[in-house]
Amino acid sequence: MTSLVVISAGLSQPSSTRLLADKLSSATVHQLAEVPEVTVLELRDLAQDITNNLLTGFPSGKLSAAVESVAKADAVIAVTPIFSASYSGLFKSFFDVLDPDALDGKPVLIGATGGSSRHSLALEHALRPLFSYLRAVVVPTAVYAASEDWASSGEGELSGRVQRAGGQLAALLNGSTGTTGAKDPFADVIPFADMLKAQGQ
Repeated sequence: MTSLVVISAGLSQPSSTRLLADKLSSATVHQLAEVPEVTVLELRDLAQDITNNLLTGFPSGKLSAAVESVAKADAVIAVTPIFSASYSGLFKSFFDVLDPDALDGKPVLIGATGGSSRHSLALEHALRPLFSYLRAVVVPTAVYAASEDWASSGEGELSGRVQRAGGQLAALLNGSTGTTGAKDPFADVIPFADMLKAQGQ
């Protein structure tokens, strides 16, 4: 069975970060060829254990299970609030305690929430480089939700981005296309070596 781990670094309850994570998870699941096993990790519940791990080098039982679930997952959805134009310290700390190879080659969908749309580029200059460094396969569409996106006037646009991102992650998990017949998001990517051959170099 396909396994999907959803990581939410929201600090409040209820949390817009968790809400976005749930929307991305739902959009992905609905476009998969089979119903996956979904595990949701609320990092606020692991905050003390993450700190202890950073200090001692040893994960507690609860954190150990969370780390293992990420390592065994077929794909990950990771969502963080944006603080000071970057991911939260709690979010980064969790990925700091993972095994360096835990995300190697693993499909990842990234998302973020914030009070203003001005911080949306944090997805590209902070989150995407982080997961590229961890050798994850990050889907092309990243989803940012500002406060205005939760209003009725912004819900339609947000929903469209969520569905597109979920479809891209589902396409990777399905191996070619999602159940909706969506095109593989990487189908048109031409390897650099092939480009050189085509140009006669």
